[in-house]
Amino acid sequence: MQGTSIKHWAEDDRPREKMLMKGTEALSNAELLAIIINNGTKDKSAVDVAKELLAVVQNEIYQLGRLSVKEMVKLKVKGIGEAKAVTIAAALELGIRRETADRKRTTVTHSRDIAEFLRAKLQYKKHEVFAVVFLNRANKIMHYEVISEGGITGTVADPRIILKKTLEHDAVNIILCHNHPSGSIKPSRQDEEITQKIKEAARFLDVKVLDHIIVSEEGYYSFADEGIL
Repeated sequence: MQGTSIKHWAEDDRPREKMLMKGTEALSNAELLAIIINNGTKDKSAVDVAKELLAVVQNEIYQLGRLSVKEMVKLKVKGIGEAKAVTIAAALELGIRRETADRKRTTVTHSRDIAEFLRAKLQYKKHEVFAVVFLNRANKIMHYEVISEGGITGTVADPRIILKKTLEHDAVNIILCHNHPSGSIKPSRQDEEITQKIKEAARFLDVKVLDHIIVSEEGYYSFADEGIL
């Protein structure tokens, strides 16, 4: 086989092509690492080098992420010099930062933490949609689901369905949300009534309604922020 760069491998062994055809989830840790390494040595493919590197850390990717560039080089895996160690360390650090960012985004401490997420999902809908965000005790988002979709005149949020799904997802806190296709974010009398109805029903199951957020292209309205929850 001439050369060891990915472009010279047999098609079945090409992680890049496999990723393009099947997506990142279809690749093993070694194949993903091989893409980062890019090429192997005279005797080994990039996948082989990746497998050897992973074997040294007991195939635990988090252990690899804990190594400094110097520590990675000291493992003396043939094909992993300083330049490749720098590339691997940078890629793993990006993964760590992404995970941290995801956790920050999905833990709700203020209405604005969830409002922009909900606006992005609902503000351009041409009909009214009622959705619920389900959270655990630490206010980390566990699930988001549209409960009902209605015509332009409105939609009905059934407390029984909402509480059933709350129990299914082992949630202890919920945030209600719906959009106003008209653009106005001012709550209607019906909005206030359904909020109180769900709040009272949830109380019997020790579930807390943290907020009801109305979104539109104009912005958002938080019942909690306005003190009317």
